[in-house]
Amino acid sequence: MSRALTFRAMAALALSTALCLPNTIASAQAPAPLVYLEQGSAWQTAQRASFYTQDQGSQMIPFAWMKALTGPDGKPFLSDQLQRYGYLANPYNNGTGLPIGFTLAGISGSEVVGMNCAACHTRDIAVAGTRYRVDGGPALSDFQNFLTDMVDAVGRVAKGTGDPAFLAFATAVLGPNPDPVAVAELNLSVAQWYSRENAIRTGAYPNPDMWGLGRLDAVSMIFDRLTGVDIGPSSNNYIIQSNIMLADAPVRYPFLWNASRQDRTQWPGFAANGNSLLGLARNLGEVYGVFGTFHPVSKGRGYYDFLADNSADFGGLGKLETLITQIGAPAWPWQIDPALAQQGAAVWKKPSLGNQSCATCHDQKPGAFRGLTPTWATPIQNVGTDTREWDILGRVVNSGSLTGGKLFFFSKPLPANATAFELLGFSVVGSIVQQANPFKSKAAPSAKNNATLQASLSDLTGAFPDLKAAAPTTGSYESRVLYGIWAAAPYLHNGSVPTLADLLKPASQRPERFKMGRNYDLTKIGIAAEQDGNYVTATTGCDKPNSGKSRCGHEFGTEFSDTEKTALLEFLKML
Repeated sequence: MSRALTFRAMAALALSTALCLPNTIASAQAPAPLVYLEQGSAWQTAQRASFYTQDQGSQMIPFAWMKALTGPDGKPFLSDQLQRYGYLANPYNNGTGLPIGFTLAGISGSEVVGMNCAACHTRDIAVAGTRYRVDGGPALSDFQNFLTDMVDAVGRVAKGTGDPAFLAFATAVLGPNPDPVAVAELNLSVAQWYSRENAIRTGAYPNPDMWGLGRLDAVSMIFDRLTGVDIGPSSNNYIIQSNIMLADAPVRYPFLWNASRQDRTQWPGFAANGNSLLGLARNLGEVYGVFGTFHPVSKGRGYYDFLADNSADFGGLGKLETLITQIGAPAWPWQIDPALAQQGAAVWKKPSLGNQSCATCHDQKPGAFRGLTPTWATPIQNVGTDTREWDILGRVVNSGSLTGGKLFFFSKPLPANATAFELLGFSVVGSIVQQANPFKSKAAPSAKNNATLQASLSDLTGAFPDLKAAAPTTGSYESRVLYGIWAAAPYLHNGSVPTLADLLKPASQRPERFKMGRNYDLTKIGIAAEQDGNYVTATTGCDKPNSGKSRCGHEFGTEFSDTEKTALLEFLKML
């Protein structure tokens, strides 16, 4: 706990609830002053600029289309750098108008917009009229409304070559007096894009504000994209509509600092972690969930060319993982009471429920050895929190074009119906195996070649284990080392508790509803009660532990006295 014993207080700042997110999230006022928090000597301007812009192979929409799209009010869709959805203006975007984490790839004039991890893992908090940037922190963005509005914007022009709205769009994309053949090709491309994205919208997030500000059902979206619009028949635009299921288990975005050091990862803790190969598996699955193009082609005998139509940028993924290792936990920039924090250090180690202390699960301790860099232990246990994400992991879908597939010579072929988790593991591991194979897709691998690859990449199976045999008990989630936890509100895996002070209360006393936004409470440590926007997170109690929004569980420390809780909160500021 070396960081926990280091006081990094600065001069006290006046406290007030300040500028944040108005009703449309973006502020019409001049932007508040921005302070970049100290996040370690390795995290400097060059790293930040690369993190904000590095392509990883995501292909969301052609850039020319995005520039030509308009909202229902006729304003450019890209106006305000999408800050109305909570995304953050990017000072390193080279004038593209794209926010942080929105990427560009491709030759000039034919670029494609994508997303990288910075879009969902960068946040601002607001105190006393100043914004504080937290790189690697959980975003406060409204992904659902962004996706819905983008699909609607394309839908308004996806009405055929004779439609005035489409013709205006075509002129904006192709230039004045466009060639009729190019117009027809554009019309077909728009129709295909709309059919796929509308299939996702219709099946996955039909209900307005299903996720809300700062939350997303990332696991369902990865499963829905992979199994719903990647592995269907090409004659149907690769869509299997029945595989697209409701994304109704929203979680908050996790913080990224020290993510590479965990020996287990993902909220349920099922995935082994701690070396570059496992990091690649973790990140490649994310790319397939955020608009990566992936249409594997059968090579016969159950083998596939995973890279034939695959947009993943393996080099870019490696660069991003390196950057993630350089992001340090943010230092608390305000005043700390050293004496009170020292008292809190003792409370941190005081036994609570089940004779476990905060330190039992959240101290830095040696984890499993999986590479050159030592990992930190990431305990996995069920503490009575919401269980909905576990239901998603068991979803069974049509295996589509992957039916009969096998990774290695002695592998069992995939059945016609498999879990989406199994298909994701097959796709990710298969892509990495082929990328590592110098023969790539020239022929179906031999038994000898596969044995060599299987041995060298055997620990990849830890990223996608047999959940029935190897995963923790249903309802269990990871317990991370809590460096920088003060900057990661709201709390619990599903973002159902606004502040650390509320987390130290019994579930029955935690807020049933709370406003979401950037305004920050320095005393309760977390989301301030008053926000300028109109986003509200509604939660359920212990009577509905599988709702995806239950605030129940993790009642460690709830029996501490008020004095002990105050001291503990002061200590947590230092982590």
